[in-house]
Amino acid sequence: MPRQTVPALQVPTLQHGNFSLQGDGAERFTLVVFYRGLHCPICLKYLLELGRLQPEFDKRGVKVIAISSDTQERAQAMADKLKAPDLRIGHSLDLKDARAWGLYVSTSRGKTSIGIDEPERFAEPAVYIVRPDGSLYYGAVQTMPFARPHFDDLLGAIDFAISKDYPARGEYDGEL
Repeated sequence: MPRQTVPALQVPTLQHGNFSLQGDGAERFTLVVFYRGLHCPICLKYLLELGRLQPEFDKRGVKVIAISSDTQERAQAMADKLKAPDLRIGHSLDLKDARAWGLYVSTSRGKTSIGIDEPERFAEPAVYIVRPDGSLYYGAVQTMPFARPHFDDLLGAIDFAISKDYPARGEYDGEL
């Protein structure tokens, strides 16, 4: 729920130690990008764009992390394809934690179009922007890999939010 505290989030990363959202220390926001895993060619393309734009997020005081339920080995294989050493790659996301974040969980359909086996179960993608106080600012959750938010659009939204002190929206949970 926007303006409410998000669930705890802790995962190991490949090159940046253990990640804890509550201790991330972002100046303005933390951008949490949940991706499906090594088996997903759309995720690779999406994360390539994120890696390319990460310096723009950094300039705005936004820390970035990409997280999947992949094993460390599969996450490393994805990182090797990305060639973005500054991009924090979290792995081994527990699917119970994924559910707590509102992520959808899918079951394996075998090999994908790129010939990589899907894990038995994995989380579908989502993008969240979280304030330093741990409250949700923005969220987009998907049931499948298509039609995700564009990172350049998110940069524009962040610029607007910062310049106008725009509040998180969708916060009303009262009676209708």
